Amino acid sequence: MKPSRSLPRRHLLASALALAVLAPAGAVVAADADADTSRQPRDLDAVVVTASPLRGSAESLAKPVDVLVGEELDRSKSATLGDTVSKLPGVQTTFFGPGVGRPIIRGQEGPRVQVLSGGIGSMDASTVSADHAVTIEPFLADQIEVLKGPATLLFGSGAIGGAVNVVDGRLPDALPEDPLSGRVEVRGNTVNDERSGMFRLDGVNGNWVLHVDGLVRNTDDYDIPGYAILEHHDEGDEDHAHEEAQPKGTLPNSSVRTRAGAVGATWLGEKAYFGLAASTYRNNYGIPAGAHVHDDGHGHEGEEEEAHKEEGQVRIDMVQNRVDVKAGVYDPFSFLQAINLRGAYNDYEHVELEGGQPATRFTNRGRELRIEAVQKELAGWRGAFGLQYGRSDFGAIGEEAFVPGTLTDTLGAFVVQEKDFGPWKLELGGRHDQVKLDPEGHAKRDFNVTSLSGAAIWRINPVFDLRFGLDSAERAPTNEELFAAGTHVATQSVEIGDANLDKERSRRAEIGLHAHTDRVEFKLAVYQTDFKDFIYLADTGIEEGLPVRLWTQQDAKFKGVEAEARIKLVDSDAAGAWNLRLFGDTVRAELDGSGTRSVQFDVPHGDHSHHYAVDLAQGGNLPRIAPTRVGADLDWSLGGWRASVGAVRYAKQDDVARNEEPSPGYTLVDAHLAYRWERPETSWEVFLDGSNLTDQEARPHTSLLRDFSPLPGRGVAFGVRAYF
Repeated sequence: MKPSRSLPRRHLLASALALAVLAPAGAVVAADADADTSRQPRDLDAVVVTASPLRGSAESLAKPVDVLVGEELDRSKSATLGDTVSKLPGVQTTFFGPGVGRPIIRGQEGPRVQVLSGGIGSMDASTVSADHAVTIEPFLADQIEVLKGPATLLFGSGAIGGAVNVVDGRLPDALPEDPLSGRVEVRGNTVNDERSGMFRLDGVNGNWVLHVDGLVRNTDDYDIPGYAILEHHDEGDEDHAHEEAQPKGTLPNSSVRTRAGAVGATWLGEKAYFGLAASTYRNNYGIPAGAHVHDDGHGHEGEEEEAHKEEGQVRIDMVQNRVDVKAGVYDPFSFLQAINLRGAYNDYEHVELEGGQPATRFTNRGRELRIEAVQKELAGWRGAFGLQYGRSDFGAIGEEAFVPGTLTDTLGAFVVQEKDFGPWKLELGGRHDQVKLDPEGHAKRDFNVTSLSGAAIWRINPVFDLRFGLDSAERAPTNEELFAAGTHVATQSVEIGDANLDKERSRRAEIGLHAHTDRVEFKLAVYQTDFKDFIYLADTGIEEGLPVRLWTQQDAKFKGVEAEARIKLVDSDAAGAWNLRLFGDTVRAELDGSGTRSVQFDVPHGDHSHHYAVDLAQGGNLPRIAPTRVGADLDWSLGGWRASVGAVRYAKQDDVARNEEPSPGYTLVDAHLAYRWERPETSWEVFLDGSNLTDQEARPHTSLLRDFSPLPGRGVAFGVRAYF
């Protein structure tokens, strides 16, 4: 798509607002580049999915896609990416304190879910450990795209479970309508004494678009409904007395300090375009007590306990500096519509501070480059093909460096094609990658992985369409899965990798039903993914101060259902517009086998190692699988007013893995109220957002910290936004 040339001029009250210290990028990307989706209701037919080189809308793609944009994104934005997208069907989040939340898509997480910024990987260390945060700020997002399943062939073989792409507008695709536009927001929150602010400015000068954004977030320790640490009362009064000494009402060491910002410049011409952006992300967050313990496995009592509490507090001080580039030419050859280049260089580092002193340092210097050619329509086929290169230089130094420094190189080629056949639309894709890992102190490993994807839409009539998907995908194991050898405090275990792991293979089948009328939108999907040599962390039953867990492989099966309905109840001048959203999802993940198998491994112990042989169960449930849930939201709008109230019921999770405890169910209730008024040159909005309004104790089954840190209690966020 060539950029729009429309540039109407009007006087803007922007200079004063530009001086405000604080405001996120608003949702301003839509199918029409001149539309401001931050002021529009959700309409998937009007939202371009930028993760697709063919730029279709979310509803026009046969692949399963969800998009957060506009007012719905404003309501959903949170300090972590996982929490921001966690109310979409089939999507939940990990939780390792308020600073860490990574998306879980249909029960799959970690390296199986790619997290992207503008289509390029985040290149942080979030897949290495559960306590490492994603270095993408949701409050600076225009829109967030969630692609489910391995059909995300543009982004590499790691996206075997899906991808989450954050579009931030730092390198726009089209000239904005106004010569100067932006957004400012300041907010607070009662649950953690939040003080946050964001700003975003976009200016146009001829063919140039200049962008600047920034964010500051400060929070204190957050409030909780009861005790921080979940205690069991199997031993009578002694345990009860111990519980009384535990933190109550507030979760210690849960404060967060975040700074983020970017500057960018993009030139958009008739025949070509070029853009460059530099950004920084800095995050200092606490790890709640109980996460970081040491090999002795012993507690501390009395005065020693109080001193240890101060000395043992662990915080992560994270810094990422990044440069993004995009460029392209239109109509370079008679058979090509465009050639697009997208790349990024990333310098990431975080230090784990224990008692304020540096303990372990993780670094990741990476680069990624993707070039794609979009073909002109040929015999009805539309498509793109290209190459992608990536290099990651990961390092870890310190007492908790359980993974060796590893240099990882990837080179991939991909092709995607689509065509309409009357009422049918067919989408096909393929990708092949070479993955090379060169770890310190270990032999190199090379993998060749191939993924194939097919999806179709059958438009039965103007109301109903059926959707089908078949995928075959492969994933190379990561350095943690291959080479881990030592205490991993985040999982409270000794982790042992297997340098002989094979690549992971999956086969997915999905069928979906979509329905659209003037009053109702409905989506239903049923899927099954069969894994060959699924890589997981098995509990061996051995303890060396902490439980010993082994990265191993076993066939596995994921089965799930997800559904969403949006119903227009009433729309009148007197009563306003009333809309009801209902959604639900469930997933079951099991190892596919029976009996046991014998494995042998070594556990490092000082300057020597201990050798073990154990029998591992070949069947049973996989650990930390997201529970079944159902939810409802009722929205109302009239004039400048809008409000909503909603609840999500998380069921008890008792389909648990060996040595894993069940988790009780809980219900989270939220509500939102906002009023917007228009001025000649600006639009202002004040808002109240309530979360966990019943102050319920909630411990997500997907969290490694569920016994040590519940979710925040009742909170009310409040603030003001200005659009200009």
